[in-house]
Amino acid sequence: MKIGIYGGSFNPMHFGHIGLMQWVLANTDLDELWVMVSPNNPLKDQSILADEQKRLQQVQKAIKNASSKIKHNKQIVVSDFEFHLPRPSYTANTLRKLQEIYPEHTFTLIIGEDNLSIFSQWRESDYLLSTYRIFVYPRHHCPPYQQPNAKSIHFLHEAPYFDISSTEIRKNLHN
Repeated sequence: MKIGIYGGSFNPMHFGHIGLMQWVLANTDLDELWVMVSPNNPLKDQSILADEQKRLQQVQKAIKNASSKIKHNKQIVVSDFEFHLPRPSYTANTLRKLQEIYPEHTFTLIIGEDNLSIFSQWRESDYLLSTYRIFVYPRHHCPPYQQPNAKSIHFLHEAPYFDISSTEIRKNLHN
C-alpha cells in the first residue's frame, strides 16, 4: 500500500491543509494519507504551540467534518504516532519506525515548499532524500533556496493554491 505522510504541528489545522489532502488523494497514486500530528517540532518555537492533545482533537474533528465532502474512496487517517516516540519529533525517526512496523507499505513524505527551503536543517535530510519519495506543495513567498538534487522530489504544480497559513491565522487571532 502507498501511504502519504503529511506531518506538521497543525497549529491550527485550516482549509488549506484539508484542500491539499483531498487534492493529493484524488490526483496521485497514494492509497491513504496519514496526518501525522507532531507534538514537538525541533524547528519551531514550542512556546507558540497549542497543547498537543487539543491540536490532535482539532485535526480529528476537521477531518471528520471534511470526510463527507471527499469525492474518492481513499482514506485520511489522523495519527498520534509521534506522541509515542522520543522527542523532539524527527521525521527520519518517524519514518524508520513506521517502516519497521509496516514493512509492506511504501511511504511518501508530503511537505510544503517552505519546508523544502530549510530541508538541509532537517535531521538526516540526506537519508530522507535517498530513501523516500517527497511530494512538495508549492508555496508563494518562499525564501530562495538551493533545491536538493534528488529524483525523489516531486512538485505538485497542478495542485490548487491555498493562500492561508497557520501563522497568519494565529496572528489574526492575536490581533
